Amino acid sequence: MRELVSIFLIGVSLSMDTFSLSLSIGTLAKDKIVKIIPFVVGIFHFFMPILGSMLGFKLVAWFNLASHVLLGLILIFLAFNLAFHYFKDENINIKLNLIGIIFFAISVSIDSFTVGIGLSAITNKNILASVIFSLTSGVFTYLGILIGKYSTRYIGKKANFLGIILLLILGIYHLFN
Repeated sequence: MRELVSIFLIGVSLSMDTFSLSLSIGTLAKDKIVKIIPFVVGIFHFFMPILGSMLGFKLVAWFNLASHVLLGLILIFLAFNLAFHYFKDENINIKLNLIGIIFFAISVSIDSFTVGIGLSAITNKNILASVIFSLTSGVFTYLGILIGKYSTRYIGKKANFLGIILLLILGIYHLFN
C-alpha cells in the first residue's frame, strides 16, 4: 500500500507542471484539437518512466549507487528545477497543432523520464507505475484545460508550488530512507 501511495504522489507531483500549463492552454485555446492533449500527455507519461527505468538500472549498476538515493536526488533536482521556473515567472507560448502538442507532451514528460531512472527504489512494477503516471497526468491535463476555461493564471502558480513541495518531501524521504 505504501508503494502505491508513493507512486501516486509522484504521479501527482509529475502532473503539476502539466496542470499549470494546461490551465494556460485552457484560458487561451478555443480549438477542438485541445481535446487530444490529455491523451498525448498520458501516452508520453506512460513510456518515459519505462525508458528512464531501463536507463536507471544501468546507471545504478555503473555508479554503484543505491536506487533510493538516486531517486531522492532526482526528485530534489526536479523540485529545484520546478522552483526555478516558478520564480522566474516564464511565459510559455504553445502553438496548438499536432506538432506543438507532441512537443508540449515531451516537455512535460521529461521529468517522468528522470523519475523512471530511480523508480526501482519504490517498485519493481514499472508498468503499474507508468499506468498510474499516465492516468494521473492525463486527468490533471484534462482538468487543467477545463478549469483554465473558467479561471485565471493564479491557480496555475499554486499548482506549481504544490508540485515543488511534494517533490521536495518525496526526495528527502527517499534520500534518507
